[in-house]
Amino acid sequence: MRPAGQASILILGGLAGILVGALVLGAVARAIGREGEAQRAADLGALAGARAMYASYPRLFEPPSSPSHLDRAAYLALGRAAAQRVALANGANDAAVAFPDGTSFAPVRVRVAVGEDVAVSRGIRHARVQAVAEAELAPLDGLAFTGGGYDGPLAYRQGKPMRPDVAQAFDRMERAARGDGIALLITSAFRTDAEQEILWERHPDPKWVAPPGRSLHRNATELDLGPRSSLPWLSNNAERFHFVQRYAWEPWHFGYSLNARSTVGTTSGGAAGPSDGGDGRAGSAVPGFVPERYAPVLARAAQRWNVSAALLAAQIYAESNFNPFAVSTVGAQGIAQFMPGTAAALGLEDAFDAEQSIDAQAHLMRDLLRRFASVPLALAAYNAGPERIAACGCVPPIPETRGYVARILGLLGAAGDPAGALAVRLVR
Repeated sequence: MRPAGQASILILGGLAGILVGALVLGAVARAIGREGEAQRAADLGALAGARAMYASYPRLFEPPSSPSHLDRAAYLALGRAAAQRVALANGANDAAVAFPDGTSFAPVRVRVAVGEDVAVSRGIRHARVQAVAEAELAPLDGLAFTGGGYDGPLAYRQGKPMRPDVAQAFDRMERAARGDGIALLITSAFRTDAEQEILWERHPDPKWVAPPGRSLHRNATELDLGPRSSLPWLSNNAERFHFVQRYAWEPWHFGYSLNARSTVGTTSGGAAGPSDGGDGRAGSAVPGFVPERYAPVLARAAQRWNVSAALLAAQIYAESNFNPFAVSTVGAQGIAQFMPGTAAALGLEDAFDAEQSIDAQAHLMRDLLRRFASVPLALAAYNAGPERIAACGCVPPIPETRGYVARILGLLGAAGDPAGALAVRLVR
């Protein structure tokens, strides 16, 4: 064959290869595009399912005799129907809906899976396109639970604003320090979210400056103190005046540990009022869902440790459903589900003794409320351990912990409106 003929064959072969390559690339591009569409359908379906659950969530906690009560099966059916409807409306050929925590008494997570075969070459090769999305009805991040920060009366010390009870406690501490030759200076106290936003813009490092809406300074309980020479005295003495060092990396930051800010049992001004007794004590009547034999035990523990009986009761419901002999898969024991190490640290000798366990539970919650100044953060610390909460100043992104906090807030009713403390978000 002449060279020209061979060249023509090579050219035709090259063109054919290019054409085949273009077809393959086009098919692959279509598959990739379809994968993006499938992911969008899954995302929107999961969000729709979670929003339907959000809207129905309060009805789970209505008494069964109430016409607005919704049982778990009906609640999940609403979430499933909404998720499938929206996923299909956005191009999914099929959508499988599941609830990862569906066996809990108040599920808060929905998962949507979209899958289909997309042709890569005509009638022969196919690619499996799969997309999964998960959404949850979750606690708001960090301290957003506190309802917008403190909006009650303020007292001023050294020109810095704070809650009046914090100011009085500082006065006592300042007098004691002065008696020991130490002069205390307040460098920062109450800060609004707007002020925090300015600080965040200047130093966007969450270890040193909390993002807006997550700083404890918004609660008017926190003081940044100096000078540096006073810090050893504060480390040794502040706790006598109910001030605790919040963070190991901020030796100057001390927070007032009484009358913790919470979503339960606070006055309209946001700080615990005189009738509260501190630490979310207001509204401490034992809820009706508590078995009769445990009502007096809860009331005594709530009074002894100054913690809401409703809060303790909701925790026990979530932990063990009032089963004093419950044992979890990780070894937590008893009605309040104590790990052996935690029980020993609290002096709890028998975790299966309901009265002892409830008293220890109230003791631990009192300590956590004082440390974190927030009911949701204290609940998260009870479930996941205080170190994780202290590390981020938030409810960490652990599905079990976020669901645990959401369920308890739902059961408490979050002052009659669970939606006020929860949000719908896509998590996967």
